[in-house]
Amino acid sequence: MEDEREAKAGLVEGDEHQGVAGVTMTRRGLFRSTLAAATSVALNGVHAAPAPASAESGSHAPRANNLVRISVTINGVAHRVEVRSDVTLLDLLREQLHLTGAKKGCNRGECGACTVMLDGRRVNSCFVLAATLEGRRVTTVEGLATGDSLHPVQRAFIKCDAFQCGFCTSGQIMSAVGCIEEGHTGSNVEIREWMSGNLCRCSAYPQIAEAVETASAEMHGGVHGTV
Repeated sequence: MEDEREAKAGLVEGDEHQGVAGVTMTRRGLFRSTLAAATSVALNGVHAAPAPASAESGSHAPRANNLVRISVTINGVAHRVEVRSDVTLLDLLREQLHLTGAKKGCNRGECGACTVMLDGRRVNSCFVLAATLEGRRVTTVEGLATGDSLHPVQRAFIKCDAFQCGFCTSGQIMSAVGCIEEGHTGSNVEIREWMSGNLCRCSAYPQIAEAVETASAEMHGGVHGTV
């Protein structure tokens, strides 16, 4: 009985058993060696996996964000600049030309804080690629005044107190200029509709609409714009 219990205990605990070619190995040792071999194969497979080909490799690989040279007139001044193909008009103005009047709000064409005039039409500058500006004309809020004389819209915004924090004001002013020139100032309701693309989180909309109406009366005698 004693011998049988020792034999069973040897099977459970992994006592020595005769292996291939007379090599003696316990069950526990066999398990460890098998696990080590499997781990080694797995690691070798990972190390041996070929690296994916890089899109940048090779002397003839296409360059991302290639540079584009453009000639553009901004606030009456001709500029010859070199920009990446993915740079927006907003970033060109702010980062390269240091014209920071146009604000980067949502950066996806929703708030209107970056509004400028492009060839006489108001646009969200965050939506316009600078590479498309060859030969075109841009006006920012910095280009509205003539010397010390403010633009009628700027004067009207001050007179009507049409701003609070001021972050959206430059975009509101540029959009107001466009709204007046487009002829959408026939009524307070029409002004609000055509200025609705410019958000004011301080909710100064009544004063903004009043300022647009006031400026329109000064610029065109209350008559619709010329565009």
